[in-house]
Amino acid sequence: MSFFKAYDMRGRYGVDFNDELVGKIGAALPKVVGGVRWLVGRDVRTSSPAVRNALVGGLASSGAEVTDLGLCTTPMVYFFTAEDGFDGSVMVTASHNPAEDNGLKVSKKTSLPVGYADGLNEVERIVAAEGFVPVCEASAKVLPDALARYVAWQRKAVNDSLLAGLKYAVDCSNGMASILARDLFPGATLLNDSPDGTFPAHSPNPLKAEAREQIASVVRRDGLDFGVIFDGDADRCMFVDERGEFVQPDYLIPIVARATARAAEARGESRAGCKVIHDVRTSRGATEVLREDGFEPVMVPVGHAFAKPALRRCGALCGGELAGHYYFAEFFGCDSGVLAARRIIAEAVRAKALGMTFSQMMSPISDRYANSGEMNFRVEDKDAAIARALKIAGERLPVQVARTDMDGVRIDFAEGWFNIRKSNTEPYLRLVAECDSAARLEEWTGLLKEVIEG
Repeated sequence: MSFFKAYDMRGRYGVDFNDELVGKIGAALPKVVGGVRWLVGRDVRTSSPAVRNALVGGLASSGAEVTDLGLCTTPMVYFFTAEDGFDGSVMVTASHNPAEDNGLKVSKKTSLPVGYADGLNEVERIVAAEGFVPVCEASAKVLPDALARYVAWQRKAVNDSLLAGLKYAVDCSNGMASILARDLFPGATLLNDSPDGTFPAHSPNPLKAEAREQIASVVRRDGLDFGVIFDGDADRCMFVDERGEFVQPDYLIPIVARATARAAEARGESRAGCKVIHDVRTSRGATEVLREDGFEPVMVPVGHAFAKPALRRCGALCGGELAGHYYFAEFFGCDSGVLAARRIIAEAVRAKALGMTFSQMMSPISDRYANSGEMNFRVEDKDAAIARALKIAGERLPVQVARTDMDGVRIDFAEGWFNIRKSNTEPYLRLVAECDSAARLEEWTGLLKEVIEG
């Protein structure tokens, strides 16, 4: 089924899935994941109430006791799943996808993700074997004071006093960050902070340049220090600097690590030799700075279904991805866009006290190499395109010094590296390259693009 992805379930509502399928999935989840106490939450998409109702009915039909967070961010579901000891949880969201889409993100006890390889495949098998199942109505409990509890936790993790002294804007993208922004970003200029599942201002995907045009314009117009933008379900955050220019999210991993280490030290915990996870697309500049700061970078595959277990296995302090997810051991190994943003802002406050702008804070990381960012290609035969790219690399690029096949293929050279991989969530082949000069990057990406596109 096209609805089932590597990390979650996602697709066009009424086309790729419907309420009946959601009900079947809800009924199957307790059989696969186990447990009786289940938590559900939903984003503001227009289809989310119907999807939520079908989900709750399915869960209840298998004997689950369901508690409903109502409208919330995805990280809120992760937090309360672990904090309150639920056996499993489901967030109704399509994250950064278009308004017509929706989906389900599943976690099990302690907020470990349930991806296709470790449970959703079995859910798909059970659902495919089911006949027609009517969507049943069922009630759910309410978790009292959830928003207040969550805000209090975030303020304890990063004191509001650490955020003072800067002028900045926060774009909620009409998504779920809207319910938190006023409390957790005091004094910020708020944009699109009314939840609206049609996302009238712009796409809920901050990786798209057009989605960032508004906040970049406001930062430049008002002379702000930077801008923060969240995706639809607020599990990701991204930044534009004082010039309104996009800050590539993997460059911020060392900034997040520094702030998280300071917080750990304030709690009396040692940061010596702390591990920090990053995905296979991460800039060499970011990993070099992590090492210079005394951290040990650990490469992991792309996606929260892989990052969260990896962070726990290696005992990492925190981590991040090119897509703008940042993970924290203190946050049950999960990603939180709000926590990441507050940590990054705290570091920007420290930098400004030393006379640095946001871009100057970033330049020791971002200026080391020329980076392509992630490029997407629609090709019919992805395996053949990858084979062509690897063949031309072997013939025309320098001698490779390292190779990893954990997620697509990443090949490192003394002069740079590239990663080519199939998207786990969209119909794309993705390429990222980085070189020691802009001229070399142009040469490499031109060569690779030509053979990928056939």
